[in-house]
Amino acid sequence: MDLIQSYEEEDEAVASSPESSPPRMLKAKSSAPEVDDTALALTVANVNQSKSKPIDPTQHVVFYNPTHDQLWAPMFGPAHPYAKDGIAQGMRNHKLGSVEDASIGSFGFEEQYHTFHKCGYAADPSGMNYVGDVEAFKKNDGLSVFNIPQSEQKRRKIERSKEEREGEEKKEEIEPEAENPETEAWLRKNRKSPWSRKKEVVQGELTEEQKKYAEDHAKKKEEKGQQGETKGEHYADKSTFHGKEEKDYQGRSWIEAPKDAKANNDHCYIPKRLVHTWSGHTKGVSAIRFFPKQGHLLLSAGMDCKVKIWDVYNSGKCMRTYMGHAKAVRDICFSNDGSKFLTAGYDKNIKYWDTETGQVISTFSTGKIPYVVKLNPDDDKQNILLAGMSDKKIVQWDINTGEVTQEYDQHLGAVNTITFVDNNRRFVTSSDDKSLRVWEFGIPVVIKYISEPHMHSMPSISVHPNGNWLAAQSLDNQILIYSTRERFQLNKKKRFAGHIVAGYACQVNFSPDGRFVMSGDGEGKCWFWDWKSCKVFRTLKCHNGVCIGAEWHPLEQSKVATCGWDGLIKYWD
Repeated sequence: MDLIQSYEEEDEAVASSPESSPPRMLKAKSSAPEVDDTALALTVANVNQSKSKPIDPTQHVVFYNPTHDQLWAPMFGPAHPYAKDGIAQGMRNHKLGSVEDASIGSFGFEEQYHTFHKCGYAADPSGMNYVGDVEAFKKNDGLSVFNIPQSEQKRRKIERSKEEREGEEKKEEIEPEAENPETEAWLRKNRKSPWSRKKEVVQGELTEEQKKYAEDHAKKKEEKGQQGETKGEHYADKSTFHGKEEKDYQGRSWIEAPKDAKANNDHCYIPKRLVHTWSGHTKGVSAIRFFPKQGHLLLSAGMDCKVKIWDVYNSGKCMRTYMGHAKAVRDICFSNDGSKFLTAGYDKNIKYWDTETGQVISTFSTGKIPYVVKLNPDDDKQNILLAGMSDKKIVQWDINTGEVTQEYDQHLGAVNTITFVDNNRRFVTSSDDKSLRVWEFGIPVVIKYISEPHMHSMPSISVHPNGNWLAAQSLDNQILIYSTRERFQLNKKKRFAGHIVAGYACQVNFSPDGRFVMSGDGEGKCWFWDWKSCKVFRTLKCHNGVCIGAEWHPLEQSKVATCGWDGLIKYWD
């Protein structure tokens, strides 16, 4: 026990003595082979050295994380490959390069800059004294352009204007009277304000040559005015009768309806077969109209500038050709009794014809192309003509006087259709601006405007026989139905589709009993839909080109006439 205690005391003494040596440790041994780390040391040294250098822009790979200063360091040596002026993008804080902040503020610089250019002196950047014109500095008490009082500015302005006025007066005194119009002095003296009145010139006596020139000029002006009255292209009006005789043995005219032409029944049927073909037009046929109420004659408008009328009831021949337009005929419209009709052509003329004699009663024109013509359907207003023009207007004429009595100007595009509704007290128009507008007859104010984002242009509109609905041919290949009541709402439940009419003004129409809707299409077919179910009832292949028009016979309920751009008119039963 005493021996152990003595050992412990010795160890404590050794540990507490300052001169004692550290305990001896055995050297650790590793079984791994020794590695030459010279290359690693050199690499680390290169990396540490490269971290202080700017990055080479041609270098594609960086093996370390560069500092912010390295990324935005200026370029030295060759120009930057992606900068036109050679300045590194990081050093660019202005479109012209690098701009550093100066000791003077931007406002102070502007103030001294303008003061120097205006007065000739400026403050020294050191702030101790001024440089430039000393006399001007003393005269202005060292004021800058931003510190001049308003009273002083006003006084200087008055003095300057006074000096300018005096200088001009001196010039006028020095300069001799300018007689040559080519000199600047003459121009300065005779210059006029655009608001100045015309000077009254006392007219002296004219020479014989001047009198002759004035007469010729007046004559040309008068001729030009006479041409301007018609405004459309002039073409000689003529008509040719192709029948055997214009009156029969009883003295009845050839346009009179046969006495035995009556409706068989009120029920309409879809036609199945081709009965007759009329081929008198040399170009496409743009519109056809049956004779009102009777339908024993058929009027057709052609792109060969001619209008023809055909016998439907008896011989089936062309009875008369009306030639009065210089360009293609766009639209036609019968009067209520069929004794007269209107034609609208691309020669900018509207002509009012006598059906029997073929004479032009009157011609109307505004200098624009009429796209649609319509007579007021009321019997007591058959002298009122409405025309939808290419200049966005609907123009109303009185046929008896030849004067324009009203203009309806609200559309934003060419007017395509005019349709009377509500017992002819109102009419609906459609236009290339993809809208429908309802007007009170005689009042040029829109009472209803229909335009939706989904709407397309509607080049043809027809009224249902009961007068409660409008069928509008929409250029997105469907027929839309609108009510003719106060609200003129779209009937979303009725929509007729399947045909292709995009780009063509194919006519839409109803059967006389209102059971069927029909329309031509761009592929030469005539489509028939059932009014109640909106389903396709039948399709007839009618023409080689576009089937542009389709009319149902007013009396014979199973017969339909179609026309197309192939120049043919076909009669179906």
